[in-house]
Amino acid sequence: MKSTNQLHLTLWGLGIFASIASSQNPGTFIAIGNMTEARADHTATLLYNGKVLIAGGDLYVPPLVLASAELYDPSTGAFTPTGNMTTARAGHSATLLPNGRVLICGGTADLSAEIYDPATGTFTAAGAMVVLPYSWQAATLLQDGRVFIASQPTAQLYDPVPGTFAVSGSYAAPAPTYIEPNGVTLLADGRVLLTGGNVVGEIAGWTELYDPGTDNFSVTGTSGDSANWWYNVNTATLLMNGKVLIAGSDEYDEPADAELYDPATGAVTAIGNTAAGHEYAAATLLPDGSVLITGGQLAGGNGKVVSELYTPATGSFSAAGNMVTGRHEHTATLLPDGTVLIAGGYSIWPSSTSSAEIYSPPVLQAAPVLFSLWHAATGQAASPGMPAVAGEALAMYTTSLVDGSVIPPQVSIGGRFAEILFFGDAPGYPGFNQVNIRVPDGVAPGSAVPVRLTYLGRSSNEVTIAVQ
Repeated sequence: MKSTNQLHLTLWGLGIFASIASSQNPGTFIAIGNMTEARADHTATLLYNGKVLIAGGDLYVPPLVLASAELYDPSTGAFTPTGNMTTARAGHSATLLPNGRVLICGGTADLSAEIYDPATGTFTAAGAMVVLPYSWQAATLLQDGRVFIASQPTAQLYDPVPGTFAVSGSYAAPAPTYIEPNGVTLLADGRVLLTGGNVVGEIAGWTELYDPGTDNFSVTGTSGDSANWWYNVNTATLLMNGKVLIAGSDEYDEPADAELYDPATGAVTAIGNTAAGHEYAAATLLPDGSVLITGGQLAGGNGKVVSELYTPATGSFSAAGNMVTGRHEHTATLLPDGTVLIAGGYSIWPSSTSSAEIYSPPVLQAAPVLFSLWHAATGQAASPGMPAVAGEALAMYTTSLVDGSVIPPQVSIGGRFAEILFFGDAPGYPGFNQVNIRVPDGVAPGSAVPVRLTYLGRSSNEVTIAVQ
């Protein structure tokens, strides 16, 4: 076990005791300049290095699907090109893999997929999917490092180790012809919630659970208005308590319906309404547990400036101020410093926008910091003289996990996810957290194998351990 002095020295060396400085007033939006291209229906992926990969998208006028990509650097506030995808895409998915690369698929009428490598700034073909995925970001990273992709007539899985796609088990109910944006949600227990599908000839909502452990689907709760109608375009956000907030509406429905899905009971419960309608909005879970919902589509197609916060403790929605630019079909990305990057979308219909802005929450909380790891059985560091082995339990200290949250962190060792055995407060060290993991199989041996912890989509610093 590490001593108090060792932990404090490590913290001081990493600058944790320095205050977070920001010139932006809390609870406000500020414009930060423009992307290199106007885009909507694009993706924004926070990379391990803290930059944001923004890829693809479309323009309605003139009609054009984009292959271009760019990087946003929070340290400079600048957008810079980073080459082109192998295929132009809009309404696709982009998933950060355990090895730090990004899987991009969908958004076209073909089965192509590709990988973005931040080390080289290049996109390369990643083989072919086995079935066409639904549009609208229909992929999520599983706790074992594979990627689940909602597709028709069956779902599929991407395994980054061999780099292959394979079909999953069959849906429990008929596959929908359409699935809404944000309709694929990874739950805290590792299962996947699918919501918002439309089945031909039916108006009832399509709500299923996928269990990666058994490769089986099951029908789950009966939903209310917002998930019941295919033309209601919802956001679905996993909360710290493990429930899922579903909020949204069509552009003629003011305010939007809101519901909670409870995995423990399988029930969807109406919780009232948001302050405004939020068709094609973006929802972001903040480190304090609240959910920021931004934008939406006005009747006729223009974007809304409205935003609001959902607070689970009170079950209430409250105004969060207005964005600088009205937008829908945009992205909202939680950054390492706790602010949110909001980029692109449709603004004055039918034009997409290149504008971007930053939201500063009332309370800023930085990304986790990871310290050295040790053998859980002996308390000794996983050093070249005492390397870790597959199947062994290791422990570590970190920061910024939320008290009482059931959402587990993700820990990658040598580009492979480790099983999480425990996460919570660090005994004897108030304000710090401990995470226990099991070393995965297949890690390439070495004296300096990289380890990262990711929480709420934000990566820690990298540390190294010895693995034999």
